[in-house]
Amino acid sequence: MTRSVTATGTVNPELTIIVGTYVSGVIQELLCDYNTQVKKGQVCAKIDPRPYQSVVDQNRANLEVAKAQLEKDQANLTYGRLALGRQATLLPTHAVSQDAYDSAKSTYDQALAQITFDEATIQQRQAALDAAQINLDYTNIVSPVDGTVVSRNVTMGQTVAASFQTPTLFLIATDLTRMEVDANVSESDIGGIKLGNKATFTVDAYAKRTFEGTVTQVRQSPQTVQNVVTYDIVISVSNPDLALMPGMTAASRIVIDQRDDVIRVPNQALRYVPKGIASAVKSDQAQIWVLRDGKAVPVPVTAGLDDDNFTEIISGDVKPGDLVVTAEQLATTKKTVTPRLGL
Repeated sequence: MTRSVTATGTVNPELTIIVGTYVSGVIQELLCDYNTQVKKGQVCAKIDPRPYQSVVDQNRANLEVAKAQLEKDQANLTYGRLALGRQATLLPTHAVSQDAYDSAKSTYDQALAQITFDEATIQQRQAALDAAQINLDYTNIVSPVDGTVVSRNVTMGQTVAASFQTPTLFLIATDLTRMEVDANVSESDIGGIKLGNKATFTVDAYAKRTFEGTVTQVRQSPQTVQNVVTYDIVISVSNPDLALMPGMTAASRIVIDQRDDVIRVPNQALRYVPKGIASAVKSDQAQIWVLRDGKAVPVPVTAGLDDDNFTEIISGDVKPGDLVVTAEQLATTKKTVTPRLGL
C-alpha cells in the first residue's frame, strides 16, 4: 500500500545558465543557434568591436605618451643631479652663491618628484587600457559552461543595450540527461513530503510511459495565488534518452508512505454499519463486517495506512481472502404471470 500526494509541475533542466552581455552594441555575428552543443569558452555571438577597439587604441597611445614623458623627465633628473653636484663642489670655495645652490637643489627635487608623478601616470594609463581591453573582450559572447543552447533571444544586426539591465541572449542547459520537475504542492499536503521520497510522473507527450524520480528539495518559500498557498518541491529524474524536454507539464505522484505485505480492506467496509444495528465497538475503534458461514459478523480492527481507496488493517481477526461487507442491496422478487387462454 502506498499513500501519495498528487501535484502538477514543469520539467526543467537541473541547471540553466543565462548568457547576457556586459557591453552594448550591434550583433555582428551569430555562431550558436537552438540545440547547438557548446563547450566552455566557445564564442556564440560577436558584438561590433570597432567602437571598443578605438578606445583601446586611444588608451594605448596615452600610455605610450606617459612612458615618453617619463623618459624625458628622467633625462631632466640626470641633468639636475649633475648640476646640483657641481654647485655643491663650488659652494665651499664661495665660487657660487648659496642661492644658486638652493636653486639647483630645488630643481633636482622637482625632477625627482616628476619621476614619481610620471610613474603614477603610467599606472593610471595602464589601468585605463586594461579596462578598455576588457570591454573589447566582452564583445565576444562566450559560453561559460559545456551544454546545449535551449533558447536564443537575439538576431543578426540587433542592437543590445546593457546600460540598465543585462539582456538575455542565450539560455544554455548544462546537462539535459539530468532533469527536474518543479511541482506545486498544497499546504495541506506539504507536511508529509520529505527529502528522498519516491515520485512518479507522466507527461502528455508519452501518455503510456511513467517516469521515476526522487524528491531532492522542499523549498520553504510559499507561493500564494488567489489566497491558495502552495510550496515548490523539486523532483530529480534521469533523462538518458532525452525524452523529457524543458517546459513539459508533468502530472506528479509523490509517495509519502508505503507498506508491503499488509492486509487491506476497501474504505467502504470501515464505514458500513447494518441498518438497525448499533456499533458494538468503541467510538475510537474501527469495525468491519466479515461474511462467515453465510452470516455477517462484526470484527473490531485497528486501521493503519489509508491511500484513499484502501485501508491497512494492523490488527484484528481477519486474514487475506475474507469477504467483507461494503454495502447492502435489497433483493427484489419478480412474479411470473402466465397469460390465460381465452375460450
